[in-house]
Amino acid sequence: MLKVYNSMGHKLEEFKPLNPGQVKIYVCGPTVYSYLHVGNFRGPVFFNFVRNWLEHIGYKVEFAVNFTDVDDKIIKRAQDENVSAAEISEKYITEYKKEFESLGLRPHDHNPKVTTYMPEIIEFVKTLIEKDHAYVSGGDVNFSISKFTEYGKLSGRKVDDLLEGVRIDVNEKKQSPLDFVLWKTAKTGENLRGSAWESPWGAGRPGWHVECSAIVKAIFGNQIDIHGGGLDLLFPHHENEVAQSQSCNGEHYAKYWMHWNLLNFGGSKMSKSLGNIVNMHEFLGFNHPEIYKWMMLSVHYRSVADFSDATVDFAVAGLARVYSALSLATSLCNEQTPFDRIFEAECKTTWDKMTEALNHDFGTPAAFAEMFELVRKYNAQVKRGAKVNVPSASISKSFLSLMNKFGSLLSLFQESPSEFLIKLDDKLLEKKNLSRATVNQLVEERARARSEKDFKKSDELRKKLTEMGISISDLTDGSFWEVTK
Repeated sequence: MLKVYNSMGHKLEEFKPLNPGQVKIYVCGPTVYSYLHVGNFRGPVFFNFVRNWLEHIGYKVEFAVNFTDVDDKIIKRAQDENVSAAEISEKYITEYKKEFESLGLRPHDHNPKVTTYMPEIIEFVKTLIEKDHAYVSGGDVNFSISKFTEYGKLSGRKVDDLLEGVRIDVNEKKQSPLDFVLWKTAKTGENLRGSAWESPWGAGRPGWHVECSAIVKAIFGNQIDIHGGGLDLLFPHHENEVAQSQSCNGEHYAKYWMHWNLLNFGGSKMSKSLGNIVNMHEFLGFNHPEIYKWMMLSVHYRSVADFSDATVDFAVAGLARVYSALSLATSLCNEQTPFDRIFEAECKTTWDKMTEALNHDFGTPAAFAEMFELVRKYNAQVKRGAKVNVPSASISKSFLSLMNKFGSLLSLFQESPSEFLIKLDDKLLEKKNLSRATVNQLVEERARARSEKDFKKSDELRKKLTEMGISISDLTDGSFWEVTK
């Protein structure tokens, strides 16, 4: 039985979709005005798994992630670069899709752009005005907080507390400082940048909060099962979505609210003011995509994830351990290999524990712990360099079967194990300013020294390789080396 932590009510709940067997998911996507940073991809990686797990346990899932391509930051960049807002947004949507594909994630069913839903947004705002939940003021349209008595039910904040200490300017267009804009009048030059649309209230563009509500209504109808987003969006963005959607549709908006936590950089919150923003395209330029996915999935989605050189190294070590076992297992078995009855039972027990963990609010860390225990048991029974025989091949087949199932749900471990280990080592060699040819030459020199029984030279070369960060193992059929992790 799947249990999900619902931010609406702040408690763990049994998952029961609105319609049996079907799940509708909407996740707030990026504002596309620049290269996206590593924090922008925690949600895509996690919800890629959520969708996979829901399908695995029998649900039919429809999944949407939007692109916010109307925003002050987009307009500012367009002005700075003397191009249209559309050119800016399309450029960075393209970059996002490249990075998304590099991560090996499944495409979403819908990737709506705000600009393509302008009629639906305008209609949504008109409905709120007609229902007396919004008002026109100086060309803007604002949502009236006073007309929605449940405001604050998602975030747990009280209107009186929010109003305390707030002052409203004399020329302010709002009836209350907590009212938020649904439609804003175009500023000078925005028409020229393609950032203004005609509406019953004059040329302008939508407020940020209303965009998601209108898109959800257009794609899914009045209600969805799961609404996801970063914890930083819970208030005011998601709180405002609840208010305007419920006011417009007359029904509860999302049954379950799921929020992933933030990324810390070496213990500090990621922020531009601190100068610790890392763009994803820069990260992937130096690191394999599997490293990022491991970093995000090995930590529970509601916990803060640390992003540092140390956590990158930890991910590399973990991946190397798993892929090394997968490489050995792949080399030992084939389709005709039977499953090992005893180890198959071990795998079934492991899978049952993994399932229990994942059904408890998508507990990936606990599932990773079970995976490592299985890797340990596999490595205890099958050694690198040992002769191929039926027992080792059968154990390997059982191990691969479970790991392939687990990995496919996470979009991890999908690469050829031997090729991945080479790619991983090549990246690490690059960081050390070493080449594979240099290492191979030293390993071959050492092999010759050993064959000539020059053990002094052999030991000297081993020491040199160790100092370079290279681990070498002597097997019956030769030497095996890898970058120390």
